[in-house]
Amino acid sequence: MPEVDITSILKESRVFNPPKKFSESSHIKSFDEYEQIYKEAEIDPEAFWAKIAGELHWFKKWDKVLEWNPPFAKWFVGGELNISYNCIDRHLTTWRKNKAAIIWEGEPGDSRTLTYQDLHREVSKFANVLKSIGVNKGDRVAIYMPMIPELPIAMLGCARIGAIHSVVFGGFSAEALKDRVYDAQAKVIITADGGFRKGEVVPLKEKVDEAADKSPSVEKVIAVKRTGNQVQMKDGRDYWWHDLMKDASDKCEAIPLDSEHPLFILYTSGTTGKPKGVVHTTGGYLTGVYITTKWVFDLKDEDTYWCTADIGWVTGHSYILYGPLANGATSLMYEGGPMYPQPDRFWEIVDRYKVNIFYTAPTAIRALTKHGEQWPLKHDLSSLRLLGTVGEPINPEAWIWYHKLIGKERCPIVDTWWQTETGMILITPLPGAIPTKPGSATRPFPGIIADVVSREGKSEAPNKGGYLVIKKPWPAMLRTIYGDDERYKKQYWEEIKGVYFTGDGARRDEDGYFWIMGRVDDVMNVAGHRLSTMEIESALVSHFTVAEAAVVGRPDEIKGQAVVAFVTLELGNNPTDELKKELKEHVSKEIGPIAKPDDIRFTEALPKTRSGKIMRRLLRDIAYGREKMGDTTTLEDYSVLAKLMEDKE
Repeated sequence: MPEVDITSILKESRVFNPPKKFSESSHIKSFDEYEQIYKEAEIDPEAFWAKIAGELHWFKKWDKVLEWNPPFAKWFVGGELNISYNCIDRHLTTWRKNKAAIIWEGEPGDSRTLTYQDLHREVSKFANVLKSIGVNKGDRVAIYMPMIPELPIAMLGCARIGAIHSVVFGGFSAEALKDRVYDAQAKVIITADGGFRKGEVVPLKEKVDEAADKSPSVEKVIAVKRTGNQVQMKDGRDYWWHDLMKDASDKCEAIPLDSEHPLFILYTSGTTGKPKGVVHTTGGYLTGVYITTKWVFDLKDEDTYWCTADIGWVTGHSYILYGPLANGATSLMYEGGPMYPQPDRFWEIVDRYKVNIFYTAPTAIRALTKHGEQWPLKHDLSSLRLLGTVGEPINPEAWIWYHKLIGKERCPIVDTWWQTETGMILITPLPGAIPTKPGSATRPFPGIIADVVSREGKSEAPNKGGYLVIKKPWPAMLRTIYGDDERYKKQYWEEIKGVYFTGDGARRDEDGYFWIMGRVDDVMNVAGHRLSTMEIESALVSHFTVAEAAVVGRPDEIKGQAVVAFVTLELGNNPTDELKKELKEHVSKEIGPIAKPDDIRFTEALPKTRSGKIMRRLLRDIAYGREKMGDTTTLEDYSVLAKLMEDKE
């Protein structure tokens, strides 16, 4: 890990109080109430988390709340529960049995609604299918599917019988799938013939065949018929979902599982070398996602809730499936992207289904701003009462656009910070209680002890940049990296002794609000100052011509590193030398001459992962003038990278 003394240069002073009407009906109604709950949880975290866990269904209550042998945690030791039961069965004895659990919209416009009763029947049948092909408790099942209802059904079916699912995002290559299947030693792969993406068919089964042929652990493949494209079916190995489901019984009891039984392995994207399988278990994970879904989104029974993530990422696991369904919510699920067939697809869906809570990525918001105001203005968004962001820090200008144009200045915005490894949201506004500042994730969730520290682990003064760490264990934390306890210890617990190191830089302001400054790897050393790329990007995007920006450093003999900015312009603006000069001066004026870009390169698009994160590592390769690029398996559109390499100066 690099030495760091991060200079924070972003200045943002706007504060937005929760609307009075919103606070009056919210779960946590005031800042004083938040502070009181936070203090109680800080004084006695075990009592706090035990009270939350007590709202779930347990077959057997735990003997001990926490067993902490740093860095290994066990939560609710000796307790037994089942996530599938908590997400479905316990609602069947209430009025919710006929409530929509999942509303699904396909990219071509087809749709389905599954009530809790429907979901119970389908999940029970699929759990029996898994048992019939030899899947037992503890076996790993890889899931490589489009965003269709069979995906959550497969996950809940695994959870019902104690099989461990490993969802691999449907945009990954056959090679990336093979690496993850091999590492988990998956016995079964669940897939579909194909999926729809921007009007094209993605041939998923074809990629599975390629991966399965190189994966000795794979015994069976189950495919859903989604797109109707021609696929090969290998005798004795491959089965159609509908054929297996046709005769399966819809009676399958959810089995009691130890609180620490692994629920899933999720491989983090964008890494090189050996895939890193993050392991999450049952009781602690469910406790964390259950309460954060309820409080962070102020979830009510009548809400239609929509998280736009793909279930292939942790956001989809925690906040499309397990968190919402544990709360008995209606969770909307969409197969396609925000721009297809037109840039108003999100707003058209919000309007049609009368969505109340909308949770998306800053990348999507910035991409939508580029297309102008006319698209959201075509639709009635008055059903919305809460907005959220996830995935990376949101720059203040995108926050304001979201607040004004989508939320009509009446919807609180929850800017949530968390990671695949944390399992649940850790730093976030509680929307009825905490005033928000554009660009800040605000305060830690009750029970979370976060800090900004130096390399030696000493707390930094207000507004001084440093390393973001978590000082105490929390229920939804990862338990290890699959098959590699040493890597888990080294990567997360030994960089800064005695605390969980997040890998992010941050600062905490005088109000105790956290400002996430991006990955420590994305910090530049400019003339002795450690500058956060995210803050310079925010300054660029605050210029009226700029839709999106990514900043990296390149070697410079005099300053150590020079600032290189890749800029995408709003429609109707032309790249000129005059504009380059104007943007450089704008950054200098906004945050100081030290941050002024040395080089601005205009581009039509930025290289992103399929989850929408900008791949700054590849931009760094281009800025350095490297001919050979690093790992590109998670790249969404290779043509963007090819064009940037052609245009490099």
